[in-house]
Amino acid sequence: MSTQTSEQALIEGVNKRLFIGGEWRDAKEGGTLSVEDPATGESLCEVADGQPEDALAALEAADKAQADWARTAPRQRGEILRSAFEMITERIDDLALLMTLEMGKPVADSKAEITYASEFFRWYSEQAVRIGGTYSISPDGNQRIMTMKQPVGPCLMITPWNFPMAMGTRKIGPAIAAGCTMVMKPAKATPLSMLALAEILEEAGLPPGVLNVVTAASSSDIVSPIISDSRLRKLTFTGSTPIGRRLMEQASENLLRVSMELGGNAPFLVFEDADVDDAVAGAMVAKMRNIGEACTAANRFHVADSVADEFAEKLAERMSQMKVARGTEEGAEVGPLIDEDQLGKVEELVNDALDKGAKALVGAQKLDGQGYFYEPTVLDDVPKEADLRYEEIFGPVAPVFSFDSEEEAVAAANDTEYGLVAYVYTSNFNRAVRVIEGLQTGMVGLNQGMVSNAAAPFGGIKQSGFGREGGYEGLEEYLETKYVAVNLPAEVPF
Repeated sequence: MSTQTSEQALIEGVNKRLFIGGEWRDAKEGGTLSVEDPATGESLCEVADGQPEDALAALEAADKAQADWARTAPRQRGEILRSAFEMITERIDDLALLMTLEMGKPVADSKAEITYASEFFRWYSEQAVRIGGTYSISPDGNQRIMTMKQPVGPCLMITPWNFPMAMGTRKIGPAIAAGCTMVMKPAKATPLSMLALAEILEEAGLPPGVLNVVTAASSSDIVSPIISDSRLRKLTFTGSTPIGRRLMEQASENLLRVSMELGGNAPFLVFEDADVDDAVAGAMVAKMRNIGEACTAANRFHVADSVADEFAEKLAERMSQMKVARGTEEGAEVGPLIDEDQLGKVEELVNDALDKGAKALVGAQKLDGQGYFYEPTVLDDVPKEADLRYEEIFGPVAPVFSFDSEEEAVAAANDTEYGLVAYVYTSNFNRAVRVIEGLQTGMVGLNQGMVSNAAAPFGGIKQSGFGREGGYEGLEEYLETKYVAVNLPAEVPF
């Protein structure tokens, strides 16, 4: 079987209809939307284009399933997650190839995401049986104070295209563990990974209606009727800050529980006492993971004057050695950007920096031919007024800025409306503590270029959103606290 034939067989094997109430069905009006291969610009396949009626049908299914699902034994919920984890692990090669075809990242990156995605199911399978409460004596001794945790209820989940499976499992895992039902709206550019995940969960024994998946060309047509329906109790969104703001406005009508993982503008700080080679290695991870299309991607490299030239030159050397190719090609390290609009945005930001005086050490141009490829790029001597200092690049571009002092470095890092993650490289422990405490971000990578971990709370502050995904904190996002006051006068004998 040829490579092209095996790819086609893989795509044909994915159910491309809507998943509602445990059934795979066509969209209400029978319409479809095209899924594009970003490496060629050609259509891979067609999937169902859900309509508002389909969205409400999905919410109805979630609402009907909520009471029984909340009463399901925690161990059973955990075992479903564990089974799904094992299935994902067994099918990693097929799932990774499917992701590469629809999203563009190299297969090696896709495999890394599948592994990361599965860990949320394993982690929350272990936490499902650890949801507890509290018991205490009131200060006056006349009452007993009890608290219990209960599921929030039906949730609407909206995921982005850049991590099409991990952003789903990061939300679905804790919701299943907590006993919540869900309506999932994946990004229109990358629906196949989520549809494949829904098939796995169905096979793992997830009851009908607990997870419902609605693919659609128009997010607003699907999201708006669900958010305005009083049966929905939580909204969780990963995506851009402007869209997050609009969703919050809509969610306020019914006072929904809301968690938002929004934009980023991550600073990467390298101090003069850092090991430059280690910093460059960390920068490659922080910048080039997922082709730079990550909210956690290092967006600005602030480097101490004394090591700035060395850092920039070594980073440029590493970036120049990366193989740019279709993600399915052997040895590919940099795949295409997701679409023509994103390619245009990256090109515009780089050209703006060059026009304002920046110097390209490597790259700084798109590739001719099919697909949305942009060369790995390092820009030096970048002026403060360059737009890419303040805007999220979402591409393989590393702008280098220099600083004179620790105070200047922290001020530069905080000079943004965003506050998702920062990276710090230093060998001085006291400096590390000072800088970490001064950074206005929800996460910090100290002497490492990756912070994502299923067992850790992921999230930001300022315009990067609120709420946490992953870790114990991620489970709390899907639980409500109920307080019970127990009348027990002190004179009652034990």
